[in-house]
Amino acid sequence: MAKINAKAYEAMDYGMYLISTSADGKRQGCIVTSFAQVTSSRPPRFTVTLNKDHSTTEAILASGVFSVTLLGKDCPEEIINTFGYKSGRVGDKFAAFEPKTDENGNPYLAEHMVSRVSCRVVDKLEIGSYVLLVGEAVDAEILDGGEMMTLKEFSNRGKSAPPSATVVREMVGKGFRCTVCGYIYESETLPPDYICPVCHAPASKFVPND
Repeated sequence: MAKINAKAYEAMDYGMYLISTSADGKRQGCIVTSFAQVTSSRPPRFTVTLNKDHSTTEAILASGVFSVTLLGKDCPEEIINTFGYKSGRVGDKFAAFEPKTDENGNPYLAEHMVSRVSCRVVDKLEIGSYVLLVGEAVDAEILDGGEMMTLKEFSNRGKSAPPSATVVREMVGKGFRCTVCGYIYESETLPPDYICPVCHAPASKFVPND
């Protein structure tokens, strides 16, 4: 059997995006790195891979639409910390900002964002604990313009990838990761009665982070 050297694909870089939607009167959004254009047809189609347990994923599946904004290089840590490290199950992430709303009711941030693409879900594929969504563009515009932030550039700031960012590569390190909000419990063992301090998910929602 061929050996897989993770360093072969960890050398890849990824863009950083804020994906968002609204369902049941609640605004949801999170940072992702898995957004990509897959056709040049008119209208173009895109894919994005999300963790099934994330509240943003559930909201997108319910609404059938989503908006994606490209983070600018000057995007402040406040935005990344809010949408990358906090769970939408414990509060409205957009409350601390001044969001706008697109024609499909998706909330989005305009400041510190390069551009925006709004999509409707036209197909999906379940991949283990993830779901790959195919979105067809219904609207797009330039916001602040400029160059977008990449995961490597964010890491060079001395920051680790937001745990909610779906990166198409394995996470490394010891401990256990909450599949709901991405919080990492750093320990060799996980107590059976452990409760996530961020989203209050039970121990059954944690997976080994190795």
